[in-house]
Amino acid sequence: MEYTQLGRTGLKVGRLVLGTMNFGPQTDEADSHAIMDAALDAGINLFDTANVYGWGENKGRTETIIGNWFAKGGERRDKVVLATKVYGNMGADGEAWPNHDKLSAVNIRRAVDASLKRLQTDYIDLYQFHHIDRSTPFEEIWQAIDVLVQQGKILYAGSSNFPGYKIVQANEIAARRGSYGLVSEQCLYNLAERRAEMEVIPAAQDYGLGVIPWSPLHGGLLGGVIKKEAQGGRRASGRAAETLADPTARAQIQAYEDLLDKHGVEPGEAALAWLLTRPGVTGPIVGPRTTEQLASALRAVELKLSEELLTSLDEIFPGPGPSPEAFAW
Repeated sequence: MEYTQLGRTGLKVGRLVLGTMNFGPQTDEADSHAIMDAALDAGINLFDTANVYGWGENKGRTETIIGNWFAKGGERRDKVVLATKVYGNMGADGEAWPNHDKLSAVNIRRAVDASLKRLQTDYIDLYQFHHIDRSTPFEEIWQAIDVLVQQGKILYAGSSNFPGYKIVQANEIAARRGSYGLVSEQCLYNLAERRAEMEVIPAAQDYGLGVIPWSPLHGGLLGGVIKKEAQGGRRASGRAAETLADPTARAQIQAYEDLLDKHGVEPGEAALAWLLTRPGVTGPIVGPRTTEQLASALRAVELKLSEELLTSLDEIFPGPGPSPEAFAW
């Protein structure tokens, strides 16, 4: 495993991040534990989760699975850089009691204590805001975070799904308070969805945030979905199925798969390897449902894409260009 610094921090993390969203809903506890063991054995040390993972009536289930894994010992907790998130409505019926969601100081305090209990640990390395809260000022948010840092309950704060201007606003207000501010941004970013290049990634770079892309295969769309369908494998669903319903988009994905077939490279591994070449990217989140999927993702770290292939990928999936040139002269 290759390692890099997380943004401007001294924290070393692997170039792949283990996403745990499937733990519980799609992968049972025993298999989830096996995947985490395999990830740790391979050198992956940043594990990402969220308080709402488990979904529906089982919100918090994923954190509980991770906590049970930590409880097995073997220095599991000491070796892991643990990241979780706060914002989501934790009400089982979808109706949160007032102050049981978003980023008020009250909810941050409540949510972090609940996550610590489920995770069976006394601290969280990276505590991430899962979404912007338009109702809560950053002065209040940073006051709450500073208290948690002083208490030793969290070490760093990060954002997820923030626009560029909110990254700037958050860190400017943090600087005025003498707070450390955001150290990472977790955003939707992959070959097929490159709008983050306009303002989110430049803002993250300027303010010293590591970029952690989620959905690096765009819901399976970049994982060889057309070839798998033709071979009688798992059919596309969700975002991938919606995209393939558009003939123009389907032709684009077909061109992508044909290109990689020509170069003898697996599509999913190429999509991950491409992200590892992008400026500002710490490492993409991979969310394996099985140990076999994890093994495929790990091969991407060693995959070096040629300049010819990188150029061809840009031709198939052109980026938006920088802001403001992307939408102005």
